[in-house]
This record gives sequence, structure tokens and C-alpha cells, in this order.
Amino acid sequence: MEDDAPVIYGLEFQARALTPQTAETDAIRFLVGTQSLKYDNQIHIIDFDDENNIINKNVLLHQVGEIWHISASPADKGVLATCYNKTSDSKVMTCASVWRMPKELESGSHESPDDSSSNAQTLELLCHLDNTAYGNMAGVAWEPMGDGKKLISLADNHLLLWDLQESSSRAVLSNSVALEGKGQLKFTSGRWSPHHNCTQVATANDTAIRGWDIRTMNQIYCIENAHGQLVRDLDFNPNKQYYLASCGDDCKVKFWDTRNVNEPVKTLEEHSHWVWNVRYNHSHDQLVLTGSSDSRVILSNMVSISSEPFGHLVDDDELSDQEDHSQEDKIKEPLQDSIIATYEEHEDSVYAVEWSSADPWLFASLSYDGRLVINRVPRALKYHILL
Repeated sequence: MEDDAPVIYGLEFQARALTPQTAETDAIRFLVGTQSLKYDNQIHIIDFDDENNIINKNVLLHQVGEIWHISASPADKGVLATCYNKTSDSKVMTCASVWRMPKELESGSHESPDDSSSNAQTLELLCHLDNTAYGNMAGVAWEPMGDGKKLISLADNHLLLWDLQESSSRAVLSNSVALEGKGQLKFTSGRWSPHHNCTQVATANDTAIRGWDIRTMNQIYCIENAHGQLVRDLDFNPNKQYYLASCGDDCKVKFWDTRNVNEPVKTLEEHSHWVWNVRYNHSHDQLVLTGSSDSRVILSNMVSISSEPFGHLVDDDELSDQEDHSQEDKIKEPLQDSIIATYEEHEDSVYAVEWSSADPWLFASLSYDGRLVINRVPRALKYHILL
């Protein structure tokens, strides 16, 4: 019997980087990267056993520095990219590299949960994404539907498109564009759109959101002042091609139709501090997760702007006569947007929230103190969506 209670895992180090293992669609697995100034940093491979409600973990050493961002290849379970701090000549640079985990860890091996990390293995470096000429790396995003050979990185005011060659042991810069304008322009985040044959990328810098066509590196839209303060994160609706969510330091979450950038389609104001993350559910796009420095995770039901605003439509033939009228009334009324749940298991800023790639009803959140919480969409809502 599945239980809606959260499952909590504590890392010894501070952490802010979290990703689902995107290529893994059977096992529920997340990767967490640590931020320690004193010790070797680690990547924790978190396998969630949902039958027994327990977490199994393996630890990989990431000896090159504090991890600021982590993302897993969409095509290869063993490959991931990290952005991390590296000190050279007393200057700190944020670099990005592509890594491979040891073969035996690629698909969940089960250690006992209390296993000590004395037997930690090391990641194999596949290649660096060379940013010497471009500045600090803020993030890396893989082409969502691709073969794991294309990725973008954001380096200060540059958007860089990379091709991985020779079994990913070489990264070739295939295109780039720089933000034009006054002052110290810097990208904070970027997302690759799963639509338009994966030719579009959205980026955030300062209070603006921009769309780019990566074939030409031309800007295709710009939402100036999308937020009153810094934009922290973006995500595309997986089922509606022009829909994009954003969140920022003005404590708001906004939903945009990129064909009309003058005003948001919807705005949520439920958090009381900076909103660091926004994530659409991959299967049910009315479910939206947000994480904030107010230490809370909020699950919203944004059904009015989802791909099924009237719920699951039923064929007339499927209904018997007495059901007809009540069903017709039900179909005409769009469901209401609402906050499904506010999760308060964290005591520190929640820097990352992610849906599982394997189970659409399960998500993880990570706070800076190293607490990882795995939660499920409330069962009643799950059945309401499915039935």
C-alpha cells in the first residue's frame, strides 16, 4: 500500500544541485551534488525503493570543487554534466564538465542505507566544456529529445552550443551568441524547449527572459521585466508548445505564452521569499512544483492553462442516459486552479525541486542544509486526474 508520507535523506554537506536521472525510466533515481569547501565534494546517487519506502544511496567523488549545477544526459544513464567552482591563480572560476559514472552504478545497485561512504568511487572525466574565453558557467542543459550529443551552457553573457564527439570525450563549440547591452550582463538560467524540433532555448538574465533559435542564434522573443527582480528559473510546458513558466526574486511564479510577451497568462504569489525553481510535471502539465528560500515546496494545480483545461473529456457513447446530464454540466465547467499542497519538511532554503523521470507522481526537493525530501502527489488528486 503506498503511503503519502515524505521520505527524508540527509547529506553531511550543504547542497544545491539536484537532477533526476533522465535516461532512467524504470528506477526512481536522483543525483545530488554537494558544496563543501573543506572536503572532497560528492555526487550522491539516490535510488528510491517505492515498495519499501526506503532510499538506497551510492556516493561518487567529485574532486574538482563545489557543485553548483548538475544535469543528467537524456540518452545515457551513466553520463552527467556538472558546473563547479575551481580555483586557479587565486581566482575562482565556475567550470563545466561532462562525466561518466562507473558502469556498475549506471542502473541502481542496492547498498544498504547505512553503508559508509568509505568505498566511494570516482567519476570518470569525459570532457571539459572550455569556458576560458567566455566566463563563469551558470548552467548546462541537454537537448531534451536528443541522443545526448548536444548541450548548451551559459557562461556569463554567452549562450554556447556544444557537440559531444568521440563517445563524448570531446566537446566542440558549434555555435554561440553573446548578450548585447550595457553593464555586466549575465545569464542566470536556461531551458531547452522540447517543442519545435528542439531548435529553441529560453534564457533568463536579470529581469528578462529571451528565446533563441539555436540554428541561427537569433533572438526570437524577449520578455523585458518578466519579473520585478532577478529571474531564477524557467521551464517549458511539456504538452503546450508556447507555454513557459518562470520564477524569481519577486516571490512570484509566472506563466507565459511566448507568442504574446506583453503580460503573463497567470501569476502565482504563494511564496514569501525568492523562488528558486519551477518545474512542470512531465505527464500531467497542470501539476507545477516550486521551491523557495521560504523553505517551502508548493505543488499547484494550474489546470486552466494546462493541455486539459476541462479535465479528461469522456465520449458521449461511454455514458448511460442518467449520467448524461450531470456529466455534461461537469464538462462545461473548467476546473479551478488551486494550491494542492504546501510541503514544510525543510528548514533551509529549497534550492531545487525535480519530478522523477520514472514515476510521474513522485518528486524530490533539496534544501541547502543537505536535506533531500521525496514526496508523492496526494493520492486523492492522483485519482482525480486519472479517473
